[in-house]
Amino acid sequence: MDSDGSNQINLSNNNYSDDAPEWSNNGEFIIFRSNRDGNTEIYIMGAAGGNQRNLTNNPASDDFPTISPDDNYIAFASDRNGNRDIYTMRIDGSYLQQLTFHPSEDTEPLWSWR
Repeated sequence: MDSDGSNQINLSNNNYSDDAPEWSNNGEFIIFRSNRDGNTEIYIMGAAGGNQRNLTNNPASDDFPTISPDDNYIAFASDRNGNRDIYTMRIDGSYLQQLTFHPSEDTEPLWSWR
């Protein structure tokens, strides 16, 4: 899209809810959430919209994705263990780690730039 809002391009181009996009810091890829598999999952695609892949692939709801400052990790919220907690994974979906174990809902993680 141009700075004036013209020349918009639909990168995901499907009938599902694809939202919450975040550009990588190096500009090479975009992460986003989608319900195209029947529940909310975290996806990644190239900056031009190609090579779209489901990174979480879990029956739970995975939401609020955010990219680490070094572009190597994604933090997100998921209810895969009964309530919403914060998780991280590598940018390719590997090395999943649960970070919070609180009985209350934990959502919308943010990275520190320190």
